[in-house]
Amino acid sequence: MTRLIVWRHGNTDWNAANRVQGQTDVPLNDLGRDQARAAAPLLASLRPDAIVSSDLSRAADTAGALAALTGLPVRTDARLRERHFGQWQGLHLTEVAERFPAEYARWRAGDPAPGADLEPLHDLGERVAAALLAAADATPGGTVVIATHGGGSRQGIGHLLGWPADVLRTIGSLANCHWTELQHDDVRGWQLRGHNVGLVTAPAVVDAV
Repeated sequence: MTRLIVWRHGNTDWNAANRVQGQTDVPLNDLGRDQARAAAPLLASLRPDAIVSSDLSRAADTAGALAALTGLPVRTDARLRERHFGQWQGLHLTEVAERFPAEYARWRAGDPAPGADLEPLHDLGERVAAALLAAADATPGGTVVIATHGGGSRQGIGHLLGWPADVLRTIGSLANCHWTELQHDDVRGWQLRGHNVGLVTAPAVVDAV
């Protein structure tokens, strides 16, 4: 049985400020590094066979905390990057609402392609799911920890499980350094086994940031 542990990165200053990161390479802050170090022993206890990460530093450095404990190398995959937020990247959410009111309203309502050059949710889900499957295929029957991002993980997992958008929207966001557990067997296929697992922290901020 193959197991994927899809792990959201630790906190960044842009997370804390509700600033849209998207694919901007924003580093972990001190809290984020502490979160990664605190979560790493819990993940190490799952006896991972491989670690894969988004190539953005906030995810790769989160994965590095686990690698330091396990001795496993971290393989990066750019397909695990967060959603590209187009013209919004670098803006505070209040600025987004002021400058792009129509697109912001569509985004809040769940429009999968609201404009302003945001990556469509279908494209996001497809590319992240492809990376998840590649990680699983590279370690059949093993446990793989995948360090990635909040919005990307939600869409990639939903795509992998075949969930429609209205169901996926009912799943809560991952808190920083929390994870989702997926398992696969030849009879039932992919199944959700756990979500938002990790140490107790403050509620997650909006996936986009």
